[in-house]
Amino acid sequence: MRQGLDKDLVLIAAGELADQIGYEKVSLASLAAKLQIRTPSLYNHISGLPGLKKELACYAIRKLKEKLAESAIGKSGREAILSIGEAYVSFVRRHPGLYEATMGAPDFRDPEVEAAGNEIVALIFRVLEPFYLSELNAIHAVRGLRSIVHGFASLELKKGFNREVSTDETLAVILNTYITGLRLNAEA
Repeated sequence: MRQGLDKDLVLIAAGELADQIGYEKVSLASLAAKLQIRTPSLYNHISGLPGLKKELACYAIRKLKEKLAESAIGKSGREAILSIGEAYVSFVRRHPGLYEATMGAPDFRDPEVEAAGNEIVALIFRVLEPFYLSELNAIHAVRGLRSIVHGFASLELKKGFNREVSTDETLAVILNTYITGLRLNAEA
């Protein structure tokens, strides 16, 4: 076992590896090679490949939540939503493999995975408070925002936008349209 190696360092390395080679290609052998250790040494920190996938999903979700929260500090309403939407897409651009890990948990009902995901949901609910949505409309709004930014980022990753128009501009237009819809729901 490499001196000073702990679970956090293993997850950081796994995240970097996912960004370099793709989440699906991360294996215990590739991670051990990156860390310059023998594969069995990883079992001191994680419980096999399923354990790595679960831990990496939780790590990735927490990292995404940190970026979203940082982007919303000192902002509210429209500005907070625009900032969160841009931060989400930016995270995917910088960390495509790590983002893929957010969707790669072996069991999304696992309490740790669920807790990490619920932190993002709670953040979005707080950002939506200035719109005075009913509880039901707030749930729809959280799902809607996630669908927008996930869909946009996924299409962009797959080179799905091939026109000579700025994708950042497109994202802003979509988010502003979403915000207009939130205002209409608040009045309903």
